[in-house]
Amino acid sequence: MKSVIHSKPVSSNHVDILFSALLLLTMMVADVGASVYSYPEKWLAEAETAYDHVESYTAIFHKQQRIAGKLLEEENIYLKARKKPFSLYMKWVTEPYEESELLYVVGWNKGRAKAHRGGFFSFIVRNLKPNAPKLMNDNLRPVTSTGVGFLLKTVAINMRKAIKAGVLTFTDQGIENIYGRDTQVLQIDMQGEKTEEYDGARFVINQDIESKLLIRLRVYNRDGLLVENYGYEKLNIDARLSDTDFDPNNPKYHF
Repeated sequence: MKSVIHSKPVSSNHVDILFSALLLLTMMVADVGASVYSYPEKWLAEAETAYDHVESYTAIFHKQQRIAGKLLEEENIYLKARKKPFSLYMKWVTEPYEESELLYVVGWNKGRAKAHRGGFFSFIVRNLKPNAPKLMNDNLRPVTSTGVGFLLKTVAINMRKAIKAGVLTFTDQGIENIYGRDTQVLQIDMQGEKTEEYDGARFVINQDIESKLLIRLRVYNRDGLLVENYGYEKLNIDARLSDTDFDPNNPKYHF
């Protein structure tokens, strides 16, 4: 004998309740997705809050720039950075500048960086202003424009200017793993004819999903050419750096 299951008809009230619940859930999911990426100012504020909690860090700094129309080879630099007082120690780890070192601390050494090349002439140590011609050679920016904070500042200035002008397009480009980290890829486009008023026409940002810090920035011009490319690999924001890390007499340094 076949068993027969009798079901009661679903009342219109139950249908309405179910529909309302599904609608509410959909709205909640949509709001979670839109809460950051649909609102550039909110996303920017959250990124700035994440960086506010950073005091010092170490990283491998990847740097590449287009100078006079030519895209230079990527430089790879071991970096120590401290926010207060703003301090940088940089040691190039690949050719052609391998073993070169630079040290800069705001308010120290008459506002000059202490630097030397690697190789045979490493014994020649110079004290140079950050914007001195010898330091600016093959560089778009002074050495003081280095660090995770610089990435954030560059993005913030350009974003807020574009928002005010009504020319900003801000899009989520998905997930990308770089330097062994899962990152959210975000793209900023400056629309209109006045892109020369910005550092670039298009910014591609990699934001570390866990820390919310920006760890890579690529800047393109109106012709779609890469102009600036900065990345921070093996970023350690738990590094407890001290004055010794920014002292030219540190026995590990060669100033």
